[in-house]
Amino acid sequence: MEQLFEEANYTVRYERGNFNSGYCILEDKRVAVINKFLDMEGRINALIEILPSLDIKEEELSTEMQKWYKTVQDTVKTQKDNSESQQSEIEHQ
Repeated sequence: MEQLFEEANYTVRYERGNFNSGYCILEDKRVAVINKFLDMEGRINALIEILPSLDIKEEELSTEMQKWYKTVQDTVKTQKDNSESQQSEIEHQ
């Protein structure tokens, strides 16, 4: 995940802070600050959460990272679709 951010010209930093969501984006500096107290899974989830909000130019990524980025995007979309489907089912009960 960190390599994807690097290739997209974002810096990932792990620091202490009061982040409600576990991360903070400094858009003008292209820096993603992740709460250093998150465990590995929490850090990965925070990076995945951030991805849709970033301005990533796929054509600037290596071929390998383009494939990885697409896989992550598909996974996030599937999770979102599943979540929306479950919510819809709950609302119709």
